[in-house]
Amino acid sequence: MTAAPIRVLIVDDHPVVRAGIRAVLGGEPELQVIGEADSAASAVAAAERLHPDLVLMDLRLGDGPSGAVATALLRELPEAPAVLVLTNSDTDADILSAVAAGASGYLLKDAPPAELVAAVRAAAAGESALAPAIAARLLDRLRTPQVTLTARELEVLELVAAGCSNAETAARLHVSETTVKTHLSHINTKLGVSSRGAAVAAARRMGAIG
Repeated sequence: MTAAPIRVLIVDDHPVVRAGIRAVLGGEPELQVIGEADSAASAVAAAERLHPDLVLMDLRLGDGPSGAVATALLRELPEAPAVLVLTNSDTDADILSAVAAGASGYLLKDAPPAELVAAVRAAAAGESALAPAIAARLLDRLRTPQVTLTARELEVLELVAAGCSNAETAARLHVSETTVKTHLSHINTKLGVSSRGAAVAAARRMGAIG
């Protein structure tokens, strides 16, 4: 009996990149690209609608929430897909934020097609799929425990880091300003700080946001 194909959702804000990834994966009979998305919101909506086994996630998604935030949101879904990051960025902050958000693997976009296909198979099977250089750096940085922030707290911090006021953050997230203040209070407590600026700085040092 033939195994069901691995259902893949591609998330990248560049159509040409999405087309290239689709072409690579389309040559593998056990992989099936079932959809594409270009933002965190559209990624979550597509995942809820299509139920992919795995999401290929870029970390830079235009002006909206980052791929790390999208990853955290996807991993909180009732039928959470595995997430494999495929990006151009190899900074410690991006690597740590992606893994902390729940990514199963991290590859750079210059990886050979065969390496990408192998990583998709591994991540979909519940295995780690880190590029060797990424794995070595991650081990060096994860020797001390990391503070865990929720997906919503990461969203709030991303907007605060971008210079949004509490009111602007509330409007962007479609919540009340009081809710934003509550999130910030929880963030400050977790990070051991007492101001918005200190929270952003601490989150960047620990790699939670870029």
